[in-house]
Amino acid sequence: MTPPSLLLAHGAGGAVRANFSPLIPQLSRKRKVHAVDFPGSGATPRAGGPLELDDLADRLVAAAGAEERFAVVGFSLGCAVAVRAALRYPERVTALVLTAGFVRADDETRARLQEWSRLLAAGNRTAVARYLMSTVLGEPFHRRMTAEQEAGFLDLIAATIPPGSPEQVDLVLSTDLTDELPRVHVPTLVVGTKHDRLISPSATRALADLVPGARWAELDSGHAPALEAPREWARLIEEFLG
Repeated sequence: MTPPSLLLAHGAGGAVRANFSPLIPQLSRKRKVHAVDFPGSGATPRAGGPLELDDLADRLVAAAGAEERFAVVGFSLGCAVAVRAALRYPERVTALVLTAGFVRADDETRARLQEWSRLLAAGNRTAVARYLMSTVLGEPFHRRMTAEQEAGFLDLIAATIPPGSPEQVDLVLSTDLTDELPRVHVPTLVVGTKHDRLISPSATRALADLVPGARWAELDSGHAPALEAPREWARLIEEFLG
């Protein structure tokens, strides 16, 4: 029997390529993989107003085309999109893998997101890139980077900040899944990122606590598992879905 296909939901300020590209070759060996960039990321036009989870969930499911059933892998904001998709399309979503997600932004996370939002509004791409490097990369991984690697990564971030980042960050700040998570009734794996300096690891653990029967796993990474631990992340996904 062919396994259900897989949908990928990226994070705020990210894109499918940025958040998942190292995993896609491995994940697509056994199943079809579909994804969509949210408004203002990749080639998707920026939204004309605030983003809504329902719309993002519908866009994600539409990316599956004629596929009747699929699992969903969400990352960061994509976890909230994945949860909403599971509730809106219960007959189609077979499983969830939620990585570096949250129930709602706690005070610590909210302060970091608000600073990110402030820097985006100021329009200094280098300042935004420096801030993201300090919060997205786990401290152990960041410490191992050479000066040349750090400079190159800083330039890459500055050059690829999605224009829709402000709306995406605003959606993170306004999201609260407290009432929705107990209504998730598909097999769910929640993956924490041990060295996360953007989304508090405790916020991800709280997500696992609210989903009935959710399994828990943890990656030795910060808020950039596709960069810091891609093989381990793909292995967790494959083992759970298998």
